[in-house]
Amino acid sequence: MAIKTTMFRHLCIKDLSGLLRSSGLWHGCSSSFMSLQPQRSLHTKPKTGVLMLNMGGPRTTDEVHDFLLRLFQDRDIIQLPVQKYLGAWIAKRRTPSIVQKYSEIGGGSPIFKWTDMQGRLLCERLDAECPASAPHKHYVAFRYANPLTEDTLEAMENDGVEHCIAFSQYPQYSCSTTGSSMNAIQKFYANKKQESSMKWSVIDRWCTNPYLVKCFADNIKKELDLFPEKRRKEVFILFSAHSLPLRQVEKGDPYPSEVGATVQLVMKELNFCNPYRLVWQSKVGPLPWLSPDTEHSIKNLVRRGKSNILLVPIAFTSDHIETLHELDIEYARDVGNEVGAECIRRCAAPNDHPLFIDALVDEVSRHIKSGHRCSPQFLVNCPMCSNPSCYNSKQWFKYSTRKFD
Repeated sequence: MAIKTTMFRHLCIKDLSGLLRSSGLWHGCSSSFMSLQPQRSLHTKPKTGVLMLNMGGPRTTDEVHDFLLRLFQDRDIIQLPVQKYLGAWIAKRRTPSIVQKYSEIGGGSPIFKWTDMQGRLLCERLDAECPASAPHKHYVAFRYANPLTEDTLEAMENDGVEHCIAFSQYPQYSCSTTGSSMNAIQKFYANKKQESSMKWSVIDRWCTNPYLVKCFADNIKKELDLFPEKRRKEVFILFSAHSLPLRQVEKGDPYPSEVGATVQLVMKELNFCNPYRLVWQSKVGPLPWLSPDTEHSIKNLVRRGKSNILLVPIAFTSDHIETLHELDIEYARDVGNEVGAECIRRCAAPNDHPLFIDALVDEVSRHIKSGHRCSPQFLVNCPMCSNPSCYNSKQWFKYSTRKFD
């Protein structure tokens, strides 16, 4: 069985330590936080800050426990009884196994590397294409790993950013991902008891962006070409996305339909060249989640004679543990060997693909040039939503995106 091995290019970051030491500023700065944020505009006040929101991931195995603790104590992503204590217990219990998984993919998540690279390439293009809003600076804001959203917001306020674009790095909106990051922004200012000095606008979803669609299609074409020619047309494409509890879907979360929209447009771009289905991965706990799940879909397809499969991470814009371990190792290698698959390959995530950078530039530049502040879709709660954090967050963004009118 052939399994695709993903290779990473190393991101080169300019070393500023010599400059800081020679100027006598080294001991007065927070080196730990500076190492997590881009230093592109050290001497220039950024006019526009692009706040790149994502879940994040531990960059070393030492960070795994704190990452899991923040995740399992977040009621926007999972609801538990006595969440503070049960979440802490689950995090402690799961840490050893998750540490082992990160050790198997190089010792940490590459998601900061990719997000930082994407932001740098984005802002370089924005400076050229949108001079009126320049200089632009990207800020990485992770929900559960460093740099944390609240630390990044503090840095943006201190930098004197005039306009903050809250740009979700999840193309398909979900209350548990984009919604949780937006809630964290509102909670930061509520706890601070001080209004933001920045002008705010929001890009909350972009699942139908034409460049995003072309990026996925291009990666799929490249991977299909690596199958034997006589098998190529029969390769079964499984689009795999992070699952959601059905309880959340039944409240009206738009995520399943938005993922489906991306899948349909990608297959249209490919002229519906191969059979395909949308499946769901990363279920946690005993409650019912979206199905069919990726693992059992692979097993059943192979048992029915479909032994050449291409896995496509359709809701992930950067490689991380759910592509590098769950898809590559647990499914493509282990499940594939278990059921005797002929060939299972995994399509690369967008990462730094030129078409993906085009998608980022297209979304943000159109957003800036149009003067758009926030979509009405983002400002309404799901029909059956009962989460007060969502209501408070949407009210805050409704006010903050209009107060500069």
